[in-house]
Amino acid sequence: MKISKTSIDDLNLVVKIIIEKQDYEATVNETLKEYRKKASMPGFRKGMVPAGLIKKMHGKAALAEEVNKLLSRELTKYIADEKLEILGEPLPSLTEKAIINFDSDADFEFAFDLGLSPEINLDFEKIGKLPYYEITVDDQLIDNQIEGYANRFGENIPAEVVGEKETMLGDFAQLDSEGNVVEGGISPKNVQIAVELIKDEAIQKLFIGAKVGDVLKFNPKVAFADDHEVTHLLKVKHDEIESVNCDFNFTINTINTFIAAPIDEALIKKIYGDETEVKTVEDLREKIHTELKSNLLYSSNYRFLIDAKEALTSAAALKLPEEFLKRWLLETNEKVTAEQIEEEFGTFRKDLDWTLIRTKLAKDNEIRVQESDIAAMAREMAQMQFAQYGMSNVPEEYLDNYANSILQNKEQKQKMAEKKIEDKVLEVIKEKSGLVFKQVSQKEFDDLFEK
Repeated sequence: MKISKTSIDDLNLVVKIIIEKQDYEATVNETLKEYRKKASMPGFRKGMVPAGLIKKMHGKAALAEEVNKLLSRELTKYIADEKLEILGEPLPSLTEKAIINFDSDADFEFAFDLGLSPEINLDFEKIGKLPYYEITVDDQLIDNQIEGYANRFGENIPAEVVGEKETMLGDFAQLDSEGNVVEGGISPKNVQIAVELIKDEAIQKLFIGAKVGDVLKFNPKVAFADDHEVTHLLKVKHDEIESVNCDFNFTINTINTFIAAPIDEALIKKIYGDETEVKTVEDLREKIHTELKSNLLYSSNYRFLIDAKEALTSAAALKLPEEFLKRWLLETNEKVTAEQIEEEFGTFRKDLDWTLIRTKLAKDNEIRVQESDIAAMAREMAQMQFAQYGMSNVPEEYLDNYANSILQNKEQKQKMAEKKIEDKVLEVIKEKSGLVFKQVSQKEFDDLFEK
C-alpha cells in the first residue's frame, strides 16, 4: 500500500492511497473460502460448490468490501499518524478522480480532498481587557420578585362587578347579520376572558361595570386581534377563523378578581417551607437579594460569552478552507441546497471559528471535564428546574433522583460536558485578558442586547 499527500495550499490537502493486490488478496481468499463452506446449490453438496463458481458469484462483492474497509482504516490511521487537524470529513478528490473497475483492476488508486484547521494565534495583550457586566440587585428587582411570589400564591375570589383586572367565565353564542342567535352556530360554554387581554379599547369599556347575567355583544376577532387566540376562545379550527368574523353574544356566568397573597410569614413558608430560617419580610428581602445575585451571575456570564466570542474571533481572524467546507456541508446534508448553504454560511462560519478557538484554549490549558463536574451540573439543573415551579426546599433525594434521570440521557450529558468545557475556557479567558467590571441596572443590561 502506498499513501502520499500533496499540499494545495495551507488549508487544503490531497491524500492519495494506492491499494495493491497483496494488501487484500489473502483476506478476500479467506472470505471466499467461508462463502464456499456455507454455500448450498442444486447439484452440489453443501461446502462442495466449485471455488471458481463461488468466486464468480461473490468475488467482486468480497473484493469491493475488503478494499473499502482497507481504505477507510488506512485513511483514518494516516490522518492520525500525520497529526492532520482536519475540518469536516475527507471527500473524494475533485482534481484527481479515480476510475475503479473491480472486474479487471488489481491495484486501486483513490484520492481525497481534506480541509485543514488553520493555525490559531491569540495575543491577549492586543485583545485587551474585556467588559464584565455585574447587574445591581436593587430594591425594584427585589420588589418584582416578591410580587411574583405573591401572585403565584394568590387566588381568585368572586366579584360582583367587572373591573380592569377581573376575569370572567361565560357562554358565547354566534349571531347573524341581523343580531339573531344562529341556530346550531358556534356556542362554546364557560369560556374564560380577562379584561386586560382585550385589545380593542371600545370593547374593553363595554365589559367594565358589567355584572353576572349581563349579555354583551361584540366581535371576538376585533376584541383580541389575534386569530390564534380567537380559535381557542371559540373552540374552532384555524381554517375556520375567517368564517367567524361576526358578532357574538357573551353571557357572563361568573366574575372573579385576583387577590395576591399577603406578604407575611405564611407566604414565606409557602415559598421556603415550614422549616425555613427566613422569618420576617426583612429576612425575605435579604434571602431574595442573595438568590438574585447568584442567579444574575448566569446572565453576566452569558453576556461575557457573547463579548468574548466577538473579541477573540475578531482578533484571531481565522482563515478557513471555505469552498471545501461548503462542499462538505452540501454532500453530508441531503435536504440542504447550495443556495441555503451560501446564505447561512456566515452563521456556520462564526460558530466554527469559536469552536476552533475554544478547542485550542482547552487543549493548551489542559482543560478536562470529570464525571463529578457533570454530576454537579446535573444537580444544579435539577435545582433550577424545581425553582421555576416555586419549589425552593426540595428534599435531597428528589434532587438526586432528578439529576440522575438527566444523566441517563446521553445526548444531554454530552451537551453538559461541552458546556462545562466552555465554562472553564471562559475562566481562562477572564484570567488571560483581564476584566473591566461594569455595574449596570437590569434595564441597562437588557439594553445591551438591543445594540
